[in-house]
Amino acid sequence: MNLDTNTLLIIAGALVLLVLAIILIARSSKQRVQVTQQDARPVAATTARAIDLAEGRGVADEGAAAAKDVAGEILGVEAHPIVSEASGPPDNLQQLKGVGPKLAAQLNAAGITRFDQLARLSANELALLDDRMGAFKGRLARDRVGDQAAYLARGDTDGFEAQFGKLGGTA
Repeated sequence: MNLDTNTLLIIAGALVLLVLAIILIARSSKQRVQVTQQDARPVAATTARAIDLAEGRGVADEGAAAAKDVAGEILGVEAHPIVSEASGPPDNLQQLKGVGPKLAAQLNAAGITRFDQLARLSANELALLDDRMGAFKGRLARDRVGDQAAYLARGDTDGFEAQFGKLGGTA
């Protein structure tokens, strides 16, 4: 039997994907999910997320997600962007409690310019974003920035002020 180089590459690639799928399945069977009150915040349901929502729904999806992650690392690109594009003029993120000029600048650098972008993020996406905030790591979770943004994204300043106190920043 004579195998050419392309056939060997295809077989090797399939084996790598199979091994990655098995590892991911083994890892996901050990994960425990704990839902907190913070996870139950209202979110705009009609907006699609930039993150790959198919990930984790089966062996084929896990394999595809793993291949996407590996390709992202090899090519040096973001395989799973966290935030979607902003639609509309930027909001004053400093109105959120705990967000000053420097944290607002970091959020802007991460592509977040509007309250609705923050409000659409899941708890996991917020945690990933929080990990990227350098000196401000932990601030998004501690100050419940996602919850605050959800109120302001839907224009509920009364609800915001009842939950978090007087609205900060300038409009």
